[in-house]
Amino acid sequence: MEPRQEGEAVVFEAQRRQLTGLAYRMLGSLDEAQDVVQEAYLRWHQADRDQVANPHAYLSQTVARLCLDHLKSGTARHEHYIGPWLPEPVLDHAALAADDYADDLSMALMLALERLSPLERASFLLHDVFDMNFEEVADALGRSPASCRQLAKRARTHVRASRPRFRPAQQECERLAAAFAMAAQSGDTQALAELLAGEVTL
Repeated sequence: MEPRQEGEAVVFEAQRRQLTGLAYRMLGSLDEAQDVVQEAYLRWHQADRDQVANPHAYLSQTVARLCLDHLKSGTARHEHYIGPWLPEPVLDHAALAADDYADDLSMALMLALERLSPLERASFLLHDVFDMNFEEVADALGRSPASCRQLAKRARTHVRASRPRFRPAQQECERLAAAFAMAAQSGDTQALAELLAGEVTL
């Protein structure tokens, strides 16, 4: 690999996890997200880097456009899915920028994003999660900054309305999961009922 190509690869790899995180939040599937990021990698190598002032913005815009194309196409998996669509659980957190955006990887948020239009989803993610200004978002989506601002505002309202009222601690989730497993094995639902709420009767 030539020195210039090696430098281009280093620039891209430094942002791969964040780009994969963006694509996953757009598509709800880690496999599809990784495919999109690989396509962005190929386009990065074909681009005229002398014309790229901000690699981060350029790559984020490229991934967002590829995701929008995928969502609009008939190949999007959940368009042919029977029943309510659910986002693919993330087992490989190392593949995503989960350390920076752990809170927005929740199932609740992914379901909320699925209810947005593709343009609302892209505007919200690029601006609110990935800190791009509305001029950059507008350039990525082929819309005006004012339009993107409205898209993001609508998306923000939907996401807030879908936010869970309660966020249990990890320890509490593990305790409940263990109690469910015990009740399923033993057939004793009383202990589970008492754990969930003292006044509950099953």
